[in-house]
Order: sequence, then C-alpha cells, then structure tokens
Amino acid sequence: MEIFGETIERELPDLARQGVHVRFIGRRDRAPAELLARMEALEEETVSNTRLQLWIAFDYGGRAELIEATRRIVESGVAAADVDEALVAANLSEPAMPDPDLLIRTSGELRISNFLLWQLAYAELVFVDTLWPDFGERELRSALEEYASRRRRFGGR
Repeated sequence: MEIFGETIERELPDLARQGVHVRFIGRRDRAPAELLARMEALEEETVSNTRLQLWIAFDYGGRAELIEATRRIVESGVAAADVDEALVAANLSEPAMPDPDLLIRTSGELRISNFLLWQLAYAELVFVDTLWPDFGERELRSALEEYASRRRRFGGR
C-alpha cells in the first residue's frame, strides 16, 4: 500500500499535466484512508482531461466484480427474464470503462488471472515472456504489431 501511494505521488501527477484522465477500479473500501484520499484527489484533478483515459486496477478481482454486479441486479428486483448483457454491463464497477481491445499479459503466464473477466470477452490477447518491470517500447511495439495483424471477429466467424 505504501509503495502504491508513493507511486501515485511520484508518477501520476506528470500524467495529469499531460492531459491524462486517471481513474481507479477495484475495492476502495479496503484502502487506508490516506491512500483513498490520494486516489480520489487524483481522479478529481484529472476529471476534465481528455487526451487519454488511464484506468488503474487497485485491489481488483473480476469474480468479485461479477458477484457485486449480480447482487445489485438481484437487490433491484429485476425479473430473471429481464436480465441481459446490457443490464449486467451497466451494473459493473465502472460501466463507463470501455471494453479493452487488447490485453498484453507479461511474465510468460498464459492466463488472465481474474482480470476484467466480463470486459475481456472479445479482447485480443498477447502473451509475452518479458517481466513487467522490463517491458518497454520494443515489447510494446511488437505486441501492437501482432495485434494489428489479426482479423477481429468479435465472436463471429
């Protein structure tokens, strides 16, 4: 938690100056008050920035997100027959977050690790052996080239 708070203080204000809108997704209720205040301040400071949206997953789990969405739907009294994809999506933690087009998974792992389970349904996945701290421009360009070479079908043939 301390390292994350220090990173917010050190790295993210530069992003704010560059026009990046910073948002957090995940379990805020378990964050220490001081860290939560830093997160909220950064979101508020960058709310009108439009150059790029940066979503930071903090204490996030896809299964927990789906459970919470389901609870909200059930508690709202919606009939089972009226539950559809749009309703589920509207009840996710951050329904305004667009679905990713690409997920780059570093470290040689070949799994998504409980990350954005709903949102990744039609994302393209690129797996690289490079560890995150060593992932740089060369690796990013390579992943983007691989992504660009694919024909996206969004579940169709």
